[in-house]
Amino acid sequence: MKLLQALFFPPEQPGGVSSMIPYMQERFNPPHWEMELFSIPRRIRSKGKDPVEFHTFDWTVYEESPIVQKYIQTYRDYLWWTKLRIQKRYDLIHAHHPIAGLAMKQVFPDTPVIQTVHSSYERELLLNGKIEEGGLEHQFLVSIYKELEHRTDRMLTVSRSFLDYMAPYVNRPEDVGIISNGFDERRFKPVSHENEVAQLVTVCRLVPAKGLDILLRACAELKRKGHPYVLHIIGDGPIRPELEAMAQELGIYNETIFYGYTLHPEEFMPFFDIFVLPSRAEAFGSVFAEAALCCLALVGTHVGGIAEQIENGVGGLLVPPEDPQALADALEKVIVDPSYRYALARMGWDKAKSQYSIARSVHELKKLYLQYSS
Repeated sequence: MKLLQALFFPPEQPGGVSSMIPYMQERFNPPHWEMELFSIPRRIRSKGKDPVEFHTFDWTVYEESPIVQKYIQTYRDYLWWTKLRIQKRYDLIHAHHPIAGLAMKQVFPDTPVIQTVHSSYERELLLNGKIEEGGLEHQFLVSIYKELEHRTDRMLTVSRSFLDYMAPYVNRPEDVGIISNGFDERRFKPVSHENEVAQLVTVCRLVPAKGLDILLRACAELKRKGHPYVLHIIGDGPIRPELEAMAQELGIYNETIFYGYTLHPEEFMPFFDIFVLPSRAEAFGSVFAEAALCCLALVGTHVGGIAEQIENGVGGLLVPPEDPQALADALEKVIVDPSYRYALARMGWDKAKSQYSIARSVHELKKLYLQYSS
């Protein structure tokens, strides 16, 4: 079977699906499987000119929004790049971004297209304060789910919680499958180490949706109570200057290290002790599984896919979102008791290896792909 994995971001993009799919490629071995990757380079801008028409709604109702205009132009650019670069036919296309799925089905209407929805662009924009709930942009973006359902041959998502989120926006939520992300455990190996001072780490894009303001307030509370720690923030984004200023105002700048963009954080993540990310929303939260495979104790918020990965008190600790005090209390538990911290980390590692291995994901995908073989 000749497969095409249609990404949006290039495979070298850190984090999420773009960094996961390439590691699956070696599991689809010839002669039975031939798998290739496709994505659009960042330099492609305003190349596409094709008219855009959706089957389930009239997008022009929302076209006065600059965000909608940008989305449509990106769709046109993806179409242009697809037509330019793909000259052969595939037996099956698996798309990992709505724009990729819609474009592939338009260019190759007779080829089965499976669509995995990994996250919610509109929720990210809402939480980051870029759009208003119920506004033009929000209405447009949630309408895309029904268009995907109408045009692609099968829809998947990555967690039960995200399926519940999508359910009001599709006609047949019962037909949407769930295949959680899989991770190559060879990339995430625990390393035996002893840190005299607890090392906290978070890896994410620096945007409001990730709740790093809550993390900094929780760390200020830890310092007030006299608990030594170092907080490592790996990632970059538009609110980095704001977070750095906040760390100074809270008096924890000396305890906080801002790394910026880092290509392979998994290479040194095993040397930390505690992974913490108080996200306001997560469809799955791949970085928690990655941290668990590095044998770090996990502390996260009771939202979305995070709560599916962590059973509170078993594989890690869960706290409500928007609650710095609860987060500080949870962090205190794992900072002051290394034995408890290690026990949590070990349980989280066992679960991640059994439930989020790349072998399991590949097995489930192969079964699905074979249903569409001619």
